Amino acid sequence: MTNIFKLINEIANVEAQLCNTQFLAPCVKGGRVRTRVAGMVYTFRPKPSKFEGWGIFQPVDEKTATVVEEADLPQIAEYLQHFPQIRLRLVRQLRGQTWLAYPVNEADVRQRLQVVKPMAIHLVTEGTTFDQIIARWNGHSCWFEEIDRRTDPIIVETLQSAVKQLVPVGELHFKGVTPEIRTVYELATAQIDGFHQPQQDEKRLKKALHMGGGELKQFQDRGDYWTVDWTTADGVRHSSAIAKTDLTVISSGICLSGYDGDFDLQSLVGVIEQQQ
Repeated sequence: MTNIFKLINEIANVEAQLCNTQFLAPCVKGGRVRTRVAGMVYTFRPKPSKFEGWGIFQPVDEKTATVVEEADLPQIAEYLQHFPQIRLRLVRQLRGQTWLAYPVNEADVRQRLQVVKPMAIHLVTEGTTFDQIIARWNGHSCWFEEIDRRTDPIIVETLQSAVKQLVPVGELHFKGVTPEIRTVYELATAQIDGFHQPQQDEKRLKKALHMGGGELKQFQDRGDYWTVDWTTADGVRHSSAIAKTDLTVISSGICLSGYDGDFDLQSLVGVIEQQQ
């Protein structure tokens, strides 16, 4: 019984000291902050409640801690160095300074965390979609540390260009591409309007025909190719079989003496107009 009373007294003394203790902690908007004192974990509501970032906090009671000042970079670096690094690639912004990201190396993350999945990264202060970053895992959450300067910036530029051109993930081919990068690309484009496959296919076909001077009427998916119904500038209608991979002609719909494969959809328009 004496030991129990002693423990209660020790806890009371620690709690009495809380209001005189300042601590550093990360805080997401609308979240809570935690600190460990004498082996016990305490959770507080930050004041102001909308604070987001790294702060120096001081408890005002057992439930609330006020922001004394924002932490500086050396303080943040010292805090983060106690946790293991994880390399990830940014996918998209979720809310405030919280981003969705995906591991750069699935095998490494599976070995350390026992699971591979998209992860929320908090307090991301720099970077954009597809940037590779270094984060720290504290056992519960992932916190942004810095942009990974060792990665090839051409990868980010290539991916961003592919998004603008509506390149499907299956046609993503460039030096340095990995299965993880393909997953990031799929995640990043999943919620982009007009990037879903049917709309994307239609835009590719329309663009190719328009550049050649033709107009798309309709198309049907045949697996590895499309059957494309289109018209020339003077309104003559044609139906051609077009490969999905690079829009080369499988069957033009007219006699090209076996040279169909020498043309793509764009050049086919001019060839047919010349024959007419």
